[in-house]
Amino acid sequence: MGFPTIEEQLEIILRGVVDCVTRDELVKKLEESRKEGRPLRVKLGIDPSSPDIHVGHTVQLRKLRAFQDLGHQAVVIWGTATAMVGDPTGKDKTRPQLTREGVYENLATYKAQISKIVDIEAAEHVENSRWFEGMNFMDGVKLLSRMTVARAIERDNFEKRMKAGQAIHLHEIIYPLMQGWDSVEVQADIELGGTDQLFNLLVGRDLQGQEKMPPQVCLTHPLIEGLDGVQKMSKSLGNAIGLTDEPSEMFGKIMSIPDSLMEKYFLLLTDLPVAQVEELLAGHPREAKVRLGMEVVKWLHSGEASEEARAEFDRVFKNKELPKNIPEIRLGEELLREGKIPVFLAAAKAGLAGSTSEARRILRGGGIRVDGEKVGDEKALLGKGRYLIQVGKRRLGYVTIG
Repeated sequence: MGFPTIEEQLEIILRGVVDCVTRDELVKKLEESRKEGRPLRVKLGIDPSSPDIHVGHTVQLRKLRAFQDLGHQAVVIWGTATAMVGDPTGKDKTRPQLTREGVYENLATYKAQISKIVDIEAAEHVENSRWFEGMNFMDGVKLLSRMTVARAIERDNFEKRMKAGQAIHLHEIIYPLMQGWDSVEVQADIELGGTDQLFNLLVGRDLQGQEKMPPQVCLTHPLIEGLDGVQKMSKSLGNAIGLTDEPSEMFGKIMSIPDSLMEKYFLLLTDLPVAQVEELLAGHPREAKVRLGMEVVKWLHSGEASEEARAEFDRVFKNKELPKNIPEIRLGEELLREGKIPVFLAAAKAGLAGSTSEARRILRGGGIRVDGEKVGDEKALLGKGRYLIQVGKRRLGYVTIG
């Protein structure tokens, strides 16, 4: 097997990387790989902890695919055991533990969505419950003995929680050891993660060293802020671009991001050369954002879909026309109370908002229109009839009530 030169590989591998522990070890591994014709084993652990994923989750997936394209072996760890423990990373309180049934329901969705990015068929993938569920209690105690309490509480979020008087449960301390042990089991050469995962990745190095194995190189990438430009991308915050969003919805969301996010999105969500990105950012912001939207839609859908999404956006927002395909939605009469339903509730029940609370919040901010008129009163009601309801800039539906 032939590999690109070390310099060519490094340019691709280190694009967008924040932490590389260590670069010298990475170069050495790449040199040995090229000399021996042996692909490096590149690990990415994925806990199926929610029903679906957004583009913020794809940064490490894209890097894993880049390693595949360079000729290396992708190793996907499905965290069917770790997901039931719950990663405390970035959490200011103990997160709810998932059931086995919930984990496997999420896993089915994850596999389908991740296959849009990673060549799943070529990847080696394994559930970490395979080794953890084979351990007895004393095996778990032995694993715990590999880390001191002082080391465990070095994590930033644990220190913050202790200072704030918030509880830290023992099972949370186990998580980094479980993730680290995955690296031992699959003999990882490299592990990928977000910057908030660095502690866990370094535990993997420690455990591999204890097992007399060459320690893995740890590569981290920045977390992506969502559409608001402030909070980390999250579906629960309503600032996410879903991996399965329709092309026009995806393009429209990207056109709404703050200009300050464009460089990060270009760097982490496209393959455009850095020099070309710099040239785009030096030009008109709108044209740069259009190119960004088209690149992301092309990647997750197709080139034809990206062209259509741009044309639709121009038609609706530039030419002030309605979209071509506005869905028809019917709400049953049973939702009416005394023949009426609140506007925000109708919007939520029609699927134009993620939840009733989100619809109420958007209405308060002046973001809901009915038949083109902005709704300013939270107590506004609708009776039986057919209405064009618009939530935000991109979600519209002809809603028939009753």
